[in-house]
Amino acid sequence: MRRLFATANYDFIAYRRQALMFSGALLLICLAAALFWQVSRGSWLNYGVDFTGGTLAQVAFNRDMTVGELRPVIDAAFPGAELTRFGGSNEFLIRTPVVAGDTTSDVADVLPHTLAEAYGEGSFTIQRTEAVSAKVGGELQMRALLAVLLSLAATLVYLAFRFEWRFGLAAVIATLHDVIATLGLVSLLRLEVGLPMVAAVLTIVGYSLNDTIIIFDRVRENLHGLARKADFPSVLYRSINETLPRTVLTTATTLATLVTLFLLGGSTLREFAMILIIGIVLGTYSSIFIAAPALLAIENRWPAERKKAARTPTRAKASA
Repeated sequence: MRRLFATANYDFIAYRRQALMFSGALLLICLAAALFWQVSRGSWLNYGVDFTGGTLAQVAFNRDMTVGELRPVIDAAFPGAELTRFGGSNEFLIRTPVVAGDTTSDVADVLPHTLAEAYGEGSFTIQRTEAVSAKVGGELQMRALLAVLLSLAATLVYLAFRFEWRFGLAAVIATLHDVIATLGLVSLLRLEVGLPMVAAVLTIVGYSLNDTIIIFDRVRENLHGLARKADFPSVLYRSINETLPRTVLTTATTLATLVTLFLLGGSTLREFAMILIIGIVLGTYSSIFIAAPALLAIENRWPAERKKAARTPTRAKASA
């Protein structure tokens, strides 16, 4: 792979307008989907039991079973419950909302009894049962949002200290792009949002920043060596191509692991792996097509002090 990209010479910066149009179209599609779900379902994200409160049960039957056959039985015992197929052809998720007076033990006791009456003992297996109160779910929503915001704030402070505030701002813009686009695709695909989703989003933040920092670190090195010989777009162009082998290798190996997890990790890990795959692809894309052009735009708007310093000797010589 290193030999393949050893002489990389791709002008990614020249496609920044096309990348901006692509990102804008993606975000608009996600926004439309979020508005549709908000109006039709009352929430733009498909919050799981972790955040909404209620009980989630995963049931596997020993014979062929359809949603249409199972729904009347579930609706009679748990009004308002959601029923979806999950994992194998005979596996289902039953999500019951929080109802005043209900407890976890009530649902755990009633569900096996209901299914046994309808289909017989031994015809099914309850693989897992999870329950969260509505109050705890609301607190978890706030804490999850706070965790993401604090991670972005800490990133901005670190990068401003490590590099310059321009680098930090560009990195945060790219990371916000990844987080918003990932959540938008999660809304579009109607993936379930639970605590594993928060872990996935924080992982995506870390990965995207790591990839961006690699490029920015090379930009800083090249600025010291090429500041008097090349303009800023040329420095960006060279830095992206020099780090491209590492970017491609890191992304390829990470995706190989996640795709394996998605295919072989079982139904409980499939959505988690899918979210990470989406985030890793977006993180790699944004490091090249969002972070670098953002840094260029910021540099053009607020030139660094090095430009003033570079012009000072010339002016002094002219006045002499």
